[in-house]
Amino acid sequence: MQTPETSGQARARARQELLDLFGDDFELRRGQPTPLGATPMRGGVNFAVVSGEATSVRLVLFAPGREEPAVELPLDPRYNRTGDVWHAFLRGVDTGFEYGYRAEREPNPEPHLHRFDPQALLVDPYARALSGGEVWGEPAPTPPGTTGFVSRRRWRSRVPRDEFDWGFETPINRHLADSIIYEAHVRSFTAHPSSGVAHPGTYAGLIEKIPYLQELGITALELLPVTEFDETEMVRVNPYTGERLRDLWGYQPIGFFAPKAGYAASAGEGGAVAELKRLVRALHEAGIEVILDMVFNHTGEGDERGRTLSFRGLENPTYYMLDAGGRYLNFSGCGNTLNCNHPRMRSLILESLRYWVTEAHVDGFRFDLASILGRGRDGSVLSDPPLLERIAAEPVLAHTKLIAEAWDAAGLYQVGSFPSFGRWAEWNGRFRDDVRRFVKSDAGMVRLLATRLCGSADLYRGSGRAPYHSVNFITSHDGFTLADLVSYNAKHNTANGEASRDGQDDNQSWNCGEEGEAASPRTRALRARQVKNFATLLLISQGVPMILAGDEMGRTQLGNNNAYCQDNEISWVDRSLLERNRELFRFFSRLIRFRKAHPSLRRRAFCEEQLGGRTGIAWHGTRCHAPDWTWDSRSLALQLCGRGEDDEIYVAMNAHWEGHRFELPPLPSPRTWRVFVDTSRPSPQEIEEPGREAPWPDTTYPLGPRSVVVLVGR
Repeated sequence: MQTPETSGQARARARQELLDLFGDDFELRRGQPTPLGATPMRGGVNFAVVSGEATSVRLVLFAPGREEPAVELPLDPRYNRTGDVWHAFLRGVDTGFEYGYRAEREPNPEPHLHRFDPQALLVDPYARALSGGEVWGEPAPTPPGTTGFVSRRRWRSRVPRDEFDWGFETPINRHLADSIIYEAHVRSFTAHPSSGVAHPGTYAGLIEKIPYLQELGITALELLPVTEFDETEMVRVNPYTGERLRDLWGYQPIGFFAPKAGYAASAGEGGAVAELKRLVRALHEAGIEVILDMVFNHTGEGDERGRTLSFRGLENPTYYMLDAGGRYLNFSGCGNTLNCNHPRMRSLILESLRYWVTEAHVDGFRFDLASILGRGRDGSVLSDPPLLERIAAEPVLAHTKLIAEAWDAAGLYQVGSFPSFGRWAEWNGRFRDDVRRFVKSDAGMVRLLATRLCGSADLYRGSGRAPYHSVNFITSHDGFTLADLVSYNAKHNTANGEASRDGQDDNQSWNCGEEGEAASPRTRALRARQVKNFATLLLISQGVPMILAGDEMGRTQLGNNNAYCQDNEISWVDRSLLERNRELFRFFSRLIRFRKAHPSLRRRAFCEEQLGGRTGIAWHGTRCHAPDWTWDSRSLALQLCGRGEDDEIYVAMNAHWEGHRFELPPLPSPRTWRVFVDTSRPSPQEIEEPGREAPWPDTTYPLGPRSVVVLVGR
């Protein structure tokens, strides 16, 4: 019978394994303070970490997979410190080992501010890879004597091999105005059993679905966070099933340079780094850009009750906003708020962005709760935030797409007023809300709808921006799916374990007369028409359309409008829907092709109303040039005058529960109006193949109740 190893035996074994890994010429040297992080150099690896308040720092080395450290190397402050940077060079080492830091302050008269814990193993804030979460959903064993579900994963930093063949891959550099964004989650996109991929829920699985994205026609894939996080940290369970919930979405970052290892099919050292690069390379080869959702507003360390993982154990008052008593200011709604406009935090964010662009070749970023990036160190709102200006002016990011979620969890809402410095685009929450309200037949929405369809000049013209700085969306990961938007009047979030207190209450949704999935044939037909109305308005609007993954096949979350913790069929994309709702996929793909075929839908500047010429837009109602802007009006038509060789485009929108006949504007001979979309028609007659639209012989058009028609003048 084999006896278990003692702690001393385990440490000795780990030390021997590490020495075998390093070799005989292993040696600790002074090192240098830049660059920060662990950097392979000729003959070894240089380590550099900032901790201005620490009086001692130890570099801790592990053999891969070992619980016990092989060696802890105390850094001499006279020899291994320059300013506030602790550094060391390990000669004779290569990649393949794991490391972390222990930092201490002695004495520490302000422990409420300086949360040093000499027992905590700290993740390097600049680590390019982390170990500890390679297997998705597998928590570390609960230590003896503890109860509950609190994650005890041990996170360690790694130095991945920097060997990747990009081949002939080159940046796409597509103009933002020509973009069609598709928002997706790496795991949810292929985790469902119907996905049919070899490695479900991974970067590799997503590569297998690139032909699908090409068939749909999108130009950019926006991925929910792919930086490392702990999906096992949640303590709640699903009250229906008793199953433990998971942090599926990943908006609790542990580091800003390391890709999520649990999304990699390839295990081992640097597997996630290489696999993510393969995904980017494959998408670029398919003509699809990559946008990463970055969470620079808070971390997964939580509030004062949370775990010390990295930042708070090194320079707590530097990285976080604190009050005088050491409590964390919470503008993020997640327990803490990063001190984004502190010079050191600004540098970290800039270096992270540069890393993802230069090393992973990504094409853009969406910034979660970006209004926090414009707050000062005390939480005040800055008029000219240095971080946002620095990002906008960074040369490496000159061709990179910058998209702000222009609000935060503390009520700061900056859609249209976000400090843009001529660069920043925004998620246009007002487009979402106004189009939702029009389509569900609210009164007083016609003027607002007109403004949103034309790129929201009321929001963006004053800051010198263009229509393409408006990222238009009806749905996103945060809220109802498109199918649920027309099926539920209220959220149904009980499965999240918070008694349905979470998630937005004001969804601007309408269930078409019956709540939930079970519905009469008449209600189902109305819902299908409303979905197509939303899709049409999104894809004919000036600005950049964004589609939520699965909306094109009718994906439902069963009324859950905050499915961040549902790692199951609620969040996963069910591919069987594609066959059941093939006509909806066809509708989306044809709309996308139509948008690509017509430059008039992708203008670089705000268009003016037509004044005798044929270069702008004209507004109509049931009669030509007579739009009804009154409070009770629920219909409107616009005409986009063709530019160059482009066709004329006429869009009539009727959110009224009664049909109306619209007088069509005359066209210059020999052009005639042709029907591209009429959502009141049954499938498959509701949309034509772009370029093959059937002529319309009459001078008026009967528009059915709650429907949209798109005509082209050719």
